[in-house]
Amino acid sequence: MAVETSTAGLDAAAIRADFPVLAEQVHERPLVYLDNAATSQKPRAVIEALQTYYETYNANIHRGLHALSERATAEYEAARAGVARFINARHAHEVIFTRGTTEAINLVARGWGDENVGEGDEILLTEMEHHSNLVPWQMLAKRRGAALRYIPMDVDGRIDLEGYARQFGPRTRLVTITQMSNVLGTITPAAEVVRVAHEHGVPVLLDAAQSIPHLPVDVQALDADFVAFSGHKMLGPTGIGVLYGRESLLDAMEPLLGGGSMIRVVELHRSSWTGLPDKLEGGTPNIAGAIGLGAAVEYLAAVGMPGVARHEHNLTEYALAQLSDLEGVRVFGPMDAEDRGGVISFYVGDIHPHDVGTLLDADGIAVRAGHHCAQPLMRKLGVPATVRASMYLYNTADEVDCLVGGIARAKAFFA
Repeated sequence: MAVETSTAGLDAAAIRADFPVLAEQVHERPLVYLDNAATSQKPRAVIEALQTYYETYNANIHRGLHALSERATAEYEAARAGVARFINARHAHEVIFTRGTTEAINLVARGWGDENVGEGDEILLTEMEHHSNLVPWQMLAKRRGAALRYIPMDVDGRIDLEGYARQFGPRTRLVTITQMSNVLGTITPAAEVVRVAHEHGVPVLLDAAQSIPHLPVDVQALDADFVAFSGHKMLGPTGIGVLYGRESLLDAMEPLLGGGSMIRVVELHRSSWTGLPDKLEGGTPNIAGAIGLGAAVEYLAAVGMPGVARHEHNLTEYALAQLSDLEGVRVFGPMDAEDRGGVISFYVGDIHPHDVGTLLDADGIAVRAGHHCAQPLMRKLGVPATVRASMYLYNTADEVDCLVGGIARAKAFFA
């Protein structure tokens, strides 16, 4: 396993050797994978953890008395404990496994929102939220007669903290905000957002799908009430995610799913729920996915998240400088790498982003082109879509050069 070798950064070559897919070719060219905001690649440690589960101890958990079930249960709960350590949760049972960030946020919208948000109440959020942190609140507002209010921010996604503080009123019930924009790369002042909300007695949900894979995140230091994130964006499998919640809030929530595992007693006309975390994990969970996520956080912890963040910062700084030298390329979001993560969205002249993405793919360069599940933000930016390049611990400056060269060729193609 690759480890951080110096304060200058990571040993990228050693890290790349841990990821089999990075040796692949696309259209007879070396793969340059820059679509990490959509999903990350998986190291051998994760792939082997999944293979070992299915080959040697595949069984259901929490129910069986036989050896395979007991081992599967132990590994599943060890993964929960590993995730809790990774984000510095107070208790492992504050980590609820879900299918991903989307399900985690919907779990809060249903299990907490339906009980705590009523007619005339207000939910604060921003215009740069991913649809997964917007649509569930629209649905809640419709069910309960509540209203959404939007925190003031500039076109780069920087929050006006004074304007934010003025948004609070007697009917404010929740603040829900991304910690890092999946379009602009903007890192929001999450700790300050939480502090101000708590001064008003209002809980905060952080959409950390783009932050936890790339930055050291300590949920206790943030004093966050809920934090949602996905395994597949942080080297883990798809179909597994996490809702971290403050124990008292999770205890008071109603389950989203009723069925097996989440019950204490079932009678013909009523049932009672078991405790955390099982109460919020009804049905057979994604056992293999959780075990794979456990292997992923172990890998990231061994590499060291400060080193990951520093490596991506250096790449982002380099990429911004290179892109700014390309005539006709408009980069969205802060131009100072101190204010953003390794997500860079851009527009090339008057070429549609889908055309740019197609031409980059022909060069073996994987980026994302579209609205990135952020249509309100696209309208604010005045574009139908963007091209998005997003970096991770295994990307290199040479790959940034490939991207810049591919953009130059795309411009020439449409000249």
